[in-house]
Amino acid sequence: MLDLFWLLAPIAVAALAAFYFVFGSFLYGAGYQPTFRSSVLRMLDLARVGPGDCLYDLGAGTGAILFRAARRHHARVVGVEIEPFRYLILELRRLVGGPRDQVRILWKNLFDIDLSEATVVALFLWPDAMRRLRPKLEAELRPGTRVVSHWHEMPGWRPREYDPRTRVYLYLWNGRETVGPEPFPPEGPEGPASGGGEDRPFPSAAPPSAPRT
Repeated sequence: MLDLFWLLAPIAVAALAAFYFVFGSFLYGAGYQPTFRSSVLRMLDLARVGPGDCLYDLGAGTGAILFRAARRHHARVVGVEIEPFRYLILELRRLVGGPRDQVRILWKNLFDIDLSEATVVALFLWPDAMRRLRPKLEAELRPGTRVVSHWHEMPGWRPREYDPRTRVYLYLWNGRETVGPEPFPPEGPEGPASGGGEDRPFPSAAPPSAPRT
């Protein structure tokens, strides 16, 4: 009987951990949904992420977007995650795989952070969170900031571009509203990311203004 207990105990612990990872984390308002690699690549390519960017990944999960943005596109990235288990995974990935000097992980509620530093904001959130996040983005983002969302659109915003295959929406914030669709310049032979963010058709985000008082 004791042997059976030691056999089943690890299986039960693993099952409970998996259940919590997927479902229990809803207690934090942060249910887990992995992002497909094709969608991650498309998000970063559409946003023309490059070395001069600071990308905020709101609800960073296990880091599919933020680590690729740092390693492949050489951007500075800030990952925001409220669920403690996923936060620990992110910190472990940063410490073991890096790049440490380009990646910062915040264990915080995404509604409590200042977004004025961001030049790109990456989102894969539930519709209600998108709705509640919109006023914060409009109040804090600088003109020229790109917002890229997977699966769910931002209510009331006009996308600059939409890829129906990967369900990726790109928005360009001009300080008052989002800029609608416009023709893109011809792309190079390797696609929009061939220059690592160079020659992107978006204006650079304005420098941060003085802190609000």
